[in-house]
Formats: sequence, structure tokens, C-alpha cells
Amino acid sequence: MLVKILVISLYALMIIIVGYLGMKKTKSFNDFFLGGGNIGPWMSAFSYGTAYFSAVVFIGFAGKVGWGFGYSGIWIGVFNALIGVLGVWALLGWKIKKMSVRYGISTMSEFFEKRYDCHMLKVITPIIIFVFMLPYSAAVFIGLSYLFASSFPGIEYWHAVVFMGVFTTIYLVMGGYKSMAIIDMIFGMIMTAGVIVLAGYTINEGGGIAQITISLKEIEPKLIAAIGPPGWWPLFSLVVLTSVAPFAMPQLIQKFYAIKDRKSVRVGMVASTFFALLIGCIAYFMGSTTRVFLTPESAPAAFFENGSPNVDALMPELLNFVIPESLSIIILLLILSASMSTLAALVLISSSSVIKDFYAGVMKKDKETSDKNLTLFMRWTSAIFIFISMIIALAKPDTIVAILGISWGAIGSAFLGPFVWGLFWDKANKYGAFYSCIFGLFTCLMLYIYGMPSPQAGTIGMGVSLITNPIVSWLNRNNPRAVVQN
Repeated sequence: MLVKILVISLYALMIIIVGYLGMKKTKSFNDFFLGGGNIGPWMSAFSYGTAYFSAVVFIGFAGKVGWGFGYSGIWIGVFNALIGVLGVWALLGWKIKKMSVRYGISTMSEFFEKRYDCHMLKVITPIIIFVFMLPYSAAVFIGLSYLFASSFPGIEYWHAVVFMGVFTTIYLVMGGYKSMAIIDMIFGMIMTAGVIVLAGYTINEGGGIAQITISLKEIEPKLIAAIGPPGWWPLFSLVVLTSVAPFAMPQLIQKFYAIKDRKSVRVGMVASTFFALLIGCIAYFMGSTTRVFLTPESAPAAFFENGSPNVDALMPELLNFVIPESLSIIILLLILSASMSTLAALVLISSSSVIKDFYAGVMKKDKETSDKNLTLFMRWTSAIFIFISMIIALAKPDTIVAILGISWGAIGSAFLGPFVWGLFWDKANKYGAFYSCIFGLFTCLMLYIYGMPSPQAGTIGMGVSLITNPIVSWLNRNNPRAVVQN
């Protein structure tokens, strides 16, 4: 226990030092939000990858998906890497950077206003981002707090939530994106080493992959099939939600506004894809082994309720089971690193949507706001966003998978159609963009409210968003008010 506390203290000190150094180098709002728009390939690659994967993946998704789907859950990790990372970098990376320079913009809301000449999109975009990023941030807090509570006996769940909230506030509010990009490289290295150690000990504890496979087959033959027990539609929706939504997730798109040049995009694409394959596939493989190691006989009595496990606690219990105490700190740092980077990305995007897009871009549109005030307001809004996320995390409104599903689903459903068509089709106009945003989001939320699981609701909502933009744009092609600025 003493060693864990010492290592965590040194880890926290390192992050605070980097945050302080970043603060010294932060001279403007552009520095705070985008690191001056001059971030190199390795920092960008790790920043993207660590923002993509967090405690939500390792704790909530890997556990629940692995328990239900078995080996077929690994498909999610494969397609996350090939579509959500490689596809996004290859198709959007340099195009987003060029577009940001061309229009002089740094947020999705500004892109919609410049590209479509649509003031309503400028108004509703920051609201959607702030509202639906909150549950995502809360889900990260929930996942990380479960791990802390299981790693440090005697620490209650709410203690972990408060500690993480205060810690994140200090380091992010100090340095902004400059600090985040540097720390993400360190986080990425820790995550890479951590998952390799994790996979090795799990395979060894299970007697090898062949023996783990035999054990899963004895429990349920479909757990080792190409498509697990829940069937193809739930698996397909999880793949689509987590792999396609990144084409329009603001916290991931921001990485390309900040990247240095085209060469950085090419190098970053390869590095981030390899990182994603390693992290994603190992995480979901680990999740599939929960059925082997965690049983009513081996797990704590409170872990199973009426024969069903607490899905958000599956991975923390598994880690305690397979990782020796002497190495448990490495895994704790792995999850902590994944979570801190994601939280930082979410907080920066959400606070910028309020301050830069809504406050300065809508409320004070005709009045000049000083660069110093923008940066100050961003810092305060970041702290407020973290505080609200903590409150939601303490309430624990649903499982991590459900929370993340509605967050990614809603944002993807709102922005996928307007953003992707706006980049690739010059005939897309403001009518198509606006209605694809509204119809996509409305479809996702209504399906979820009326009982459809959030991954399926998000998948359908994103499909509606993608289809609506070209149809409505074509129907309004001769409307003189359908202005598209090129």
C-alpha cells in the first residue's frame, strides 16, 4: 500500500510540474486550446490515441462486452483501429488541418458557421457538445473510481471521484493543450507497457490462450464464435458507434486543428493506428476472460447480485485476480493515464464550446473579447465542467456502456452528417446540414427514451444524419438562400 501511495504521489507531482511548465509557455488562447497549432506527429498520435481510449474502455466496455460477447468483442478493437483511427487520419486528417487554416477556425461550431453560413448551427452546436460531453466525462470518473476503490482498500468510491476531479482540474487549468500534448506522450508509453504486462499475466494465469479458449467453450460455445451470444445487431451497433462516431467527435477532431503539417499527419496515422490495435484488442481480449476467472465461487459475494455480475466492476475484479500485488501499480497507472488524457480532451472541448463558440461567438459576436479574458474564462469553465461531471459520477445514473453510448451516439448523430458532407461535398448546404443535425439527434434520443439500447440508438441516429444531409441539400439546391461559402 505504501509503495502504491508513493508511486501515485510521484505520478501526480510529475503531471503538476508538466502543467506548470505548460502554463509558463501558454501566452494566448490559441496556445491554451491548440498548443499554438504546431504539435508534432508523435505528440499528436499519442494525444489522439489516449483521448480515444480511457477507463471507459478498460473498465466499462471491455468488461461488459467481454462478458456478453466473448472473443467476438475483439472485433470492436480491430475496427476501432482500422476505421476510428486509420480511417479518420487517412481521410480527414490533412483535410481538417487545411480547412482550419483556410477558414481561420479552431472549433467544429466555427466550421459549421463558415462552411454553411448557418447561424443556428453556430448556436446549437456548443450546447450539444457541452450537454452530451458531460455524461461521457462522468463515465470516465465512474470507471476510474471503481478501479481506485478496488486498488486501495478503505478508500470509498466518492473519495476517488473527488480526488480525480480536483487533480484533473489543477493540471488542466494550469497548462491547457501544451501540457496535455506532452503528458499524453508519457501516458501513451505507460499504457503501451501496461497492456503488454496485463496481457502476459492474464494469458499465463489462464494457462495459455488455448486453455482460455477451451474454458470459454465449456461455459458457452458461442463465446469463442465470430459473433457472440447477443447476436450480430448488438455487436454491429457497438462497432459502428465506437468506430464511426470518431469522424465527428469534437475532442478527436481537435487533434487535427493542432497538428503541425502533412508529414506529421502521415507519421501520426501509422503510430496512432498501431497504438489503437494494441490497446483495443488487448482490452477486449481481457474482457472476454472475465467469464473464466470470475465466478460466484472466486469473486466477492457482493460482486454477483441474483446471479448477474456488476458489469462496471468486472475489470477491476479481474485485475485484482490476475495481476500480482507487486505489479498492480503498473495497471493502476495504465488506467489512470488513459483516463486523465480523455478527461483533459473532453474538458478542453466542452469549455471551448461555451466560451469561444457560445460566449464570444454568439453572445459577444459584435464585441471584441480580449485574448486574456478568453483564456481566463476557459480555465474557469473547465473547472465548472469537471465539477458537474463529478456530481453526475457520484449519482451513477447507469452502466458505463449505457452512459458512453448515449454520449457518443448523440454527438455522432448530431454532427456526422453536417461535418463529413461539409468536408467532402461542396454542394452540401445549410439546410441539409441543419436538418441532418436535428433529425439525427432527435432520432437517437427518441429511440433511447423509448427503450432501445444506446449503442443501437446511436447507430441508427448516425445513419439518419448521414442520409439526411445530401437529400435535403439536393431538394434545396435551387434555393437562393442555401449559401455555401467556398
